[in-house]
Amino acid sequence: MTATLAPPVRIGKAAVWALGLLAISTGSLESVVAPTLPLLQRELDISPSTGALLNIVLAITGALVTPLAGKLGDRYGGKRVLIRLMAVVSVGGLVSAMAPNLPVLLLGQVLQGAMIGALPLSFIVVRKHLPAGESKVAIGLVSGMFVGGSMVGLLAAGPVAEALSRHWMFAVPTFAVIGFTLLVNRLMPSDPPGRSDDAGIDWPGMLLLSGVLVTLMLALAMVPDAGSQPLVLGALVVLLAAFVAGWIAVERRSAAPLIDLRMLARPVIWKSCVLTFVICLGTATGVFLIPQLLDVSGQGYGFGASATEIGFILLPGAVAGTLAGPAGGLGERRFGSRAVATTAVVLMATAMLALSVAHTEVWHIVVAKALIALANGLCVTAMVTSIVSSVDEGDTGIATSLILVTRVLGSAVGGMLGGVLLTSGTPSGSDDPAESAFAAGFLIAGVVAVLSLLVVRSMSKGAKK
Repeated sequence: MTATLAPPVRIGKAAVWALGLLAISTGSLESVVAPTLPLLQRELDISPSTGALLNIVLAITGALVTPLAGKLGDRYGGKRVLIRLMAVVSVGGLVSAMAPNLPVLLLGQVLQGAMIGALPLSFIVVRKHLPAGESKVAIGLVSGMFVGGSMVGLLAAGPVAEALSRHWMFAVPTFAVIGFTLLVNRLMPSDPPGRSDDAGIDWPGMLLLSGVLVTLMLALAMVPDAGSQPLVLGALVVLLAAFVAGWIAVERRSAAPLIDLRMLARPVIWKSCVLTFVICLGTATGVFLIPQLLDVSGQGYGFGASATEIGFILLPGAVAGTLAGPAGGLGERRFGSRAVATTAVVLMATAMLALSVAHTEVWHIVVAKALIALANGLCVTAMVTSIVSSVDEGDTGIATSLILVTRVLGSAVGGMLGGVLLTSGTPSGSDDPAESAFAAGFLIAGVVAVLSLLVVRSMSKGAKK
């Protein structure tokens, strides 16, 4: 005999804003490394490609935790899993804040990576407690505040690191995460658990996916040394192919796959994932290369800016990123996902292609970074709201986690691409990468964005089941 569950309590604006403030704090904690990478590379005595690992390990954890968090949230309730996940993130932030060296800092970033799973859990809670129309706006608000938080981290990390130390740039947003987690726990009613099943966690799928991600990052990191170590790179490529084949085989046979490949095969979902990957690859390439370009002082290029100056130059991007999330949700609701995606891709392609040929004035950087942030916020939010509308309520966490995993992968590949290009483009005996390395990174991201218009053209105007 099955008990009838009471309908979920409708949440008020205060609870939605609490989720948004938590998104701002987690977004800030996620992004503090980007503007201070040159500073961290000097303090820790590491190369650009090694420095990119600080973002990569966070991305790998996020890619693994996000689908698991979405699945557990659908099964046991979004709030319950969210609070526990934020406890892990808080520990990671404190470890990063106290880290004396690179290995400990990498450990902190691994734990912090769990924060990526917070977004699908927030979407589960919002969708269960609000009508469809209002939930789209709320999802756009939370997504936008996460993007805005990322921009706040980009802006504030430099001044905090220079005025205090690199330790405090992790500590401050971590304290905010702890505080807003307690606020969400107080204001947000518990959402009822979804459908239950007897299937356990897909540990083989998680293990194989971790192998895929780690091998991919190692292969990308080896690219600059491909000429001197071709056998090592070849072995990594073969190992990567084996991991991918094994993961696909396991996921297709699993009763409760970590990532539902059948759901991924639906056109509205795989097309949204492709566009999200492209936009996030471009965003991460820009986020990595632009601070490095601002920091370097080469012959006829670069600006020799401090971490604080870099933050202020990126301020317009912070504003654009904050506004883009809610605008993406409203735009998808009114004009459809294809229109918003087209706008985002055109903005990204324009910014990247322009930077590949014009990056010698501060205003070039300011305008391009604002366009990149706007494109990222518009596209990711529109794709998430589109997918939410295309699946059953009980699949919200699983479906949105696909987008967020894609976001993480795009960001990881984009960041690693930037690091590889700068490392391979640094002449022997010099500390400064060649200008052509920056131009190549911007050009590659711009061309990929242009090619993604082929996918945009095949999309329906709005999400359909």
